[in-house]
Amino acid sequence: MTRAVTRETSEDRAPSLLLNEEQKMLSKTAHDFIRSRGPAARIRSFRDSGDEVGFSRELWGEMAELGWLGLQIPERYQGMGLGFFDLAVVLEESGRELMPEPFVSTLLLGAQALLLGGSEQQKRALLPGVAAGDTLVSVGYEEAGRQGGASLPAMLANESGDGFELSGEKLHVLDGHMADRIIVSAATSSHGCTLFLIDPAQPSVTVTRQSRIDGLSSAIVRLEGVPVKRDAMVGELDAGAALLEAVFDRASVGLAAQMLGASEQAFADTIDYIKEREQFGVPIGSFQALQHRAVSVYTDIALTRSVVLAAARAVDESPVEVPRLASLAQAMASDTFMHAAKEAIQMHGGIGVTDAHDIGFYMKRAQASYMMFGTPAQHRKRWAELHGY
Repeated sequence: MTRAVTRETSEDRAPSLLLNEEQKMLSKTAHDFIRSRGPAARIRSFRDSGDEVGFSRELWGEMAELGWLGLQIPERYQGMGLGFFDLAVVLEESGRELMPEPFVSTLLLGAQALLLGGSEQQKRALLPGVAAGDTLVSVGYEEAGRQGGASLPAMLANESGDGFELSGEKLHVLDGHMADRIIVSAATSSHGCTLFLIDPAQPSVTVTRQSRIDGLSSAIVRLEGVPVKRDAMVGELDAGAALLEAVFDRASVGLAAQMLGASEQAFADTIDYIKEREQFGVPIGSFQALQHRAVSVYTDIALTRSVVLAAARAVDESPVEVPRLASLAQAMASDTFMHAAKEAIQMHGGIGVTDAHDIGFYMKRAQASYMMFGTPAQHRKRWAELHGY
């Protein structure tokens, strides 16, 4: 008697949402380290002191020594050679304390663009420095009146000699004032754009720093006839929009992991507060109305965690699933973070809207993250279209 044997494919398997023992240890180590070295209250000190950097280079270097910045970077580029899922574990913990360090600009934008479209020369030149914490690489894609990579950029790349001359302006370039390299999108034809790697130290590049309400830093980057050679192209000619979309998918998953962590911490801080705050002689956490609202936030966080982990796992194991899961994770994490932040403010009462309390920083980060890489409504629309609706 013979038995039929079926081979299970990655498409047939449900993604594992469980951390293995090494990932559990990584999560705990990151949680303890970040909680003690990088509390959310730092945002206030960076802001009030007018710090020129906006984050701690020393702390960034320490995290590099722990191997966290190179978790996803292949070993041949001096990284750990693990996966995006492992990076998401650290991103979640960084989100708990709203860390202003360049996780999004360098690890989720710059490094992803290089990993997905960079030449071997570009990878060898930059990725080891990213893993070591010495090199910051950001991406400039937003422009006035345009929607990131979704439309042809106004920045132009005109052919000149053996390369191009770039002219135009990019807005909201995360950590652009500190970036060692910036990848910008520029129109190279009437129908396509290309990504180019530029050195912001060039005399024809002007970088103007901006401070965001959520504690992160960005910059306006203006190019005036900046000469670049063809080997500065990241990806293929006229294929920049597709590459940007793939980068945004990964960045959306990573940002969703940070928003998940921020939601969890805002919720935990709120639960601690309503257990201690008394009214009419009893803790306000004993009021049924607040209990129901807390359960609503808890349920949203649990559902979001499943989606975020599934999306992070897909980056490593099922790339074809990344676009739809990235949009689902971004939409759910944005809504959940906003819900958790609003309820945190409400349950903290008057002190929640003062600058003296850290809980207000979570609302500001929720507002800024809500718009990054697309709103929840835009991602829900994309998710529906990818499913044929």
